[in-house]
Amino acid sequence: MKNYSTLLFTLEGGIATITLNRAASANSMNMEMGRELLDAATFCEQNCSIRAVILTGDSTFFSAGGDLKAFAGFGEAIGEKLHELTDYLHAAISVFLRMRAPLVVAVNGAAVGAGFSLAMAGDFVLASDKAKFAMAYTSAGLSPDGGASYFLPRIVGLRRAQELMINNRKLTAAEALEWGLVTRVCPADQLLQETYALAQALASGATQAIGTVKQLLLSTFSNTPEAQMALEGKGIAHLAAYGDGQEGIHAFLEKRAPIFKGE
Repeated sequence: MKNYSTLLFTLEGGIATITLNRAASANSMNMEMGRELLDAATFCEQNCSIRAVILTGDSTFFSAGGDLKAFAGFGEAIGEKLHELTDYLHAAISVFLRMRAPLVVAVNGAAVGAGFSLAMAGDFVLASDKAKFAMAYTSAGLSPDGGASYFLPRIVGLRRAQELMINNRKLTAAEALEWGLVTRVCPADQLLQETYALAQALASGATQAIGTVKQLLLSTFSNTPEAQMALEGKGIAHLAAYGDGQEGIHAFLEKRAPIFKGE
């Protein structure tokens, strides 16, 4: 389907699976992974047959974040090169956030730095009971990227975000669940099974309605109540008039399960 050097990409039954595939480097992010992640995200957004996306990591790491060894190799161009890399990463995350298909992130191991940030872009985040979470940026003299300063205050609140981003507090999977950073914690040997079960359930759902919910949630913290309700009114009116909205209404009236087509 899609051939990458730093990712594995599969598409089956309306579910795209993106696997970070630099196991020898703890799935850390280099320039090529940034480019390829954006390409994969864009493909998922533009392919109407894709109704759910899974993002996970190969081997025992989800992602160790930025590849500091690669960064050191940039020499005097490090500032320019890091800006380029973050542009790719941030564009990929923006696509994941705004595409209609839900993103299910399976955190199979340590999620550090940009790996932690990337995981937070998921609409659903399932974590192995062996997963660990850490920002770790300031311990390397750096500041966060990947949307961390957007996601974390909204998910855990300012004080806990400061604890994570300034003090570099490390969290176990159980602590991440308690803090609201993940949706569910699974035994390590059941993580992918549970992830695919969730993705399959989502892929059989009303994809356009899910996409509308995603857009509403993105706008909720910046809108007035009136502006948000206006978006809700526009969304539900549009959905009710077409495709899956019509199917859902008719199925309810006919007392049967709806058959959604993602339309």
